[in-house]
Amino acid sequence: MSRNEPGFDELLASAKHSALHLEMRDVYGVGDEAEDFETWKRTGQRDVDPASAYWAPWVDLMRSTVARGVAVRRARIVSEPVTEYIRYEHAGTVVNVHAGEHVRWLPRRQASDIALPGNDCWVFDETAILFNHFSGCGDWSGPGWEVRTEQAVVRLAASAFETVWERGVPHQKYTV
Repeated sequence: MSRNEPGFDELLASAKHSALHLEMRDVYGVGDEAEDFETWKRTGQRDVDPASAYWAPWVDLMRSTVARGVAVRRARIVSEPVTEYIRYEHAGTVVNVHAGEHVRWLPRRQASDIALPGNDCWVFDETAILFNHFSGCGDWSGPGWEVRTEQAVVRLAASAFETVWERGVPHQKYTV
């Protein structure tokens, strides 16, 4: 993999129709969430202000993407009962929805017969995939991503996403 390949920002900026995000981990430990997650564990309160320093860059990015006519959908496969991290993530998803994302949750037991890619990923216009690579504890691993454009790989990830999406529960109806 070359570091000359496009990253998330470039792929999202070039998307014309869709950006699909498939998440399959029960725990993430990425550094930029650490302080917010610790605050939530201590207080039970999550930053859900779309204008906060934590959220504003993502909200602005999603709003501008959706305004260009790109449908942004996020599907999460989760074990139940959910982990503490998933409860935290669920508490903040209201901001993702506010920014224009559509989000669904699928209990892992309902995903047993779905051919899933080996890593979380973003599928852009069903032409490119950005796989996210995480360590066992959920932090970024190595360069953090890999871009693939082979049609068989794209079809696998897009099909998996659509199956998860079809079975998933809309965020507003999913309780943790």
